[in-house]
Amino acid sequence: MFQRLPLETQTLYAELLEHLLGVQATRSIGLLPGTFTRKVVKGERYVYYQASLPGGKTRQFYLGRSSTTLDRLAQRFEQDRATLAEDKGRTRRLVAQLRAGGATIADAPSARVIAGLTEAGLFDAGSVLVGTHAFAVLGNLLGVRWATGSLRTQDVDVGADERDIDVAVSDEPVDVPAVIESLEMGFLPVPSLDPKNPATSFKVRGQALRVDLLCPKRGTSDAPVFIPRWNAAAHPLEFLEYLLRGPEKGVLLGGDGTLVNVPSPARFALHKLVVSQRRPAAFAAKARKDIAQAIEVLEVLLTDRPGDVPVALEAFEGQGARHKKAMSKALAALKKARPDIAKQVKPGR
Repeated sequence: MFQRLPLETQTLYAELLEHLLGVQATRSIGLLPGTFTRKVVKGERYVYYQASLPGGKTRQFYLGRSSTTLDRLAQRFEQDRATLAEDKGRTRRLVAQLRAGGATIADAPSARVIAGLTEAGLFDAGSVLVGTHAFAVLGNLLGVRWATGSLRTQDVDVGADERDIDVAVSDEPVDVPAVIESLEMGFLPVPSLDPKNPATSFKVRGQALRVDLLCPKRGTSDAPVFIPRWNAAAHPLEFLEYLLRGPEKGVLLGGDGTLVNVPSPARFALHKLVVSQRRPAAFAAKARKDIAQAIEVLEVLLTDRPGDVPVALEAFEGQGARHKKAMSKALAALKKARPDIAKQVKPGR
């Protein structure tokens, strides 16, 4: 169901991931969306910083009279911008090589949305890309190309758990609705079935492109949950907290390479199995897609990283009787679809 990527392509992907992690670790003022500008008023020179704001607007911030300190700051800014341009050029070359080498490339609209969220700091703040775009990233990360049928989507799914934010991540909020609006792609909030509830999705009218915000479901309520660091509401999803723990860094390929957080492959596969059995009958096609993606990931892991699966299984079942029951039903569905794989999915002890 999957194809191994050439060793050269796998090496290029590892190089790109390392490169982007290095760029992230050495972030500087050159990343700020704006530029220094100067004005002469009554014979005196003044320095401003002109910043780009969501929605395509600009604003000038007064910094002070021109001075040696401000001139040095502006000079450093230009130097950092030049370095960043070199980094971006290298990123684009690597992405082009990966495209030629058979790596999975995201569609342009989805890649643009995810890049915008990344640049705004969404993944720095602990959010995780889930769903089919995460599946695509995991394929490149594991060195394989998935069956094309399981990759057809323009849904961008992002999850976060406000109660389980790592102390090491950025505590800067990201105004998700403002970021989406700033892309100027025609996104509109999708009205909730209950008009009293806020929207948890944004969609481009007449197109398949959609952004869904998700959070773990606690209790029995399906009501949207407001996520303060997003300034937006999210749809609660069962067992999502399991998927969001221990994410890995990966690169979404499309245009430029975009650094994102994705679930660990084993947790992704097991979560897909569980979710497939909890979908209503009207969503049978999505359930089949969930199982197909889970099977592909498990096939790779049981060959290349067999220890990951029992650890992930124990982590899920260890959360209580309700989780064990859900996993038992999921593994029964896997046994029906692929008994050869199902008999290998078991706790390590």
